[in-house]
Amino acid sequence: MILKRDDFSFDFEDAVRSVNAYSLSTKIGCFIMDSKGDPIYASNSSGQLCRSCRDVCGGAHLYGSYQAERFGGKYVYFCPIGLVYWASPITVNNSMQAALVGGPVLMMAAEEFLLDDLIRQVDIGEERIKALTEYVKTVTVTEPEVVNSLSELLCIVASSISCGKTDRNYSQRKFHEIQAKISESIHKIKLLTDESKSEYPFQKEKDLMSKISIGDKQASQKILNELLGYVFFSSGKDFEIIKARTLELVVLLSRAALEGGADSEEIFGLNFNYLSEINNFRKVEELTVWLSKIMARFTDCVFNLADIRHKDTIFKAIVYIKRNYMKRITLEEVAGHVYLNPSYFSKIFNAEIRSTFVSYVNNMRIKAAKELLLDSSIPLAEISNLAGFEDQSYFTKVFKKATDVTPGRYRESRGRF
Repeated sequence: MILKRDDFSFDFEDAVRSVNAYSLSTKIGCFIMDSKGDPIYASNSSGQLCRSCRDVCGGAHLYGSYQAERFGGKYVYFCPIGLVYWASPITVNNSMQAALVGGPVLMMAAEEFLLDDLIRQVDIGEERIKALTEYVKTVTVTEPEVVNSLSELLCIVASSISCGKTDRNYSQRKFHEIQAKISESIHKIKLLTDESKSEYPFQKEKDLMSKISIGDKQASQKILNELLGYVFFSSGKDFEIIKARTLELVVLLSRAALEGGADSEEIFGLNFNYLSEINNFRKVEELTVWLSKIMARFTDCVFNLADIRHKDTIFKAIVYIKRNYMKRITLEEVAGHVYLNPSYFSKIFNAEIRSTFVSYVNNMRIKAAKELLLDSSIPLAEISNLAGFEDQSYFTKVFKKATDVTPGRYRESRGRF
């Protein structure tokens, strides 16, 4: 079904055919999302797309498409309630115009999946939580290796669309919108005859940093247009000077994003990608649209997607823990798996789960040990090792603290405690 349609700088009909073919052949839902995170077309298999929490998932899909653009064209991620999706950007002239999103699936069984503490942090109400619980039971459980292959295939599909026909109307509209606002700023600057008033507006830079640091896109764009107007007016139309001043503004934008709490590795990675593009531009209009895109992206990193990024990280960590708790597993190892330094990972894990990493892993091992203890064919001495505890005495201590009985007494009672 078509949800919304606009003019795009790629072949929209080709994208629709590709989405339908992907969904039909994989039996997995797929949809097209615009650069703002709104779905514009969904295959028939996506009819139940986020029905229970549609209004809280848009940011997750935008985050996934941003990360896919950052990490080479594909990215697997979790939505705020733990369903698994994957995204690939549709690009035109190396700029993301839209994205393909596949899913949802689960990467663990439904009975293991619903993490009440996390789900209830998403404000969707008790009735919708019940509906979501029922919906999750219908979602396919898919091995991580298969999800990675589905993501790879979607990336190939998105790449083929990116190489299709292009329509310059969309880009030209953006040029004209931004140029009109910059022209207004230039006109105002020309009216300033007092030399002291025409000096570079450093206060505007401070205002811009302040607005970016709180995630205010609209105000940030207005101030950025004013700054660009001054740059173009004062440069004497020298394109090399304009590029140099634009680079300075990129550094300013990235510093503002970092001060606002954006992830440093993400910002530095984006900076590298963006700065490598600047020598491809030959027109002022291209620079202005490019810089506005950077500003919007950095603002998203500060504000709109911060919670999404944390939840995606936590769900990935939990999946990893569930698959590896029976082995020796450390906070450093899991932090490395989700590409965070250990201290920062520990901080957001405690905040989201309301439990320390060690306590969470031990609780998971105790749960496994309880099930193992009910199988009398397994020697008591082997239970601790099978549950992931390396030391028998430590296992007994932790188990008794959690259940008020020893492992042996728990087995004797058949778990009736």
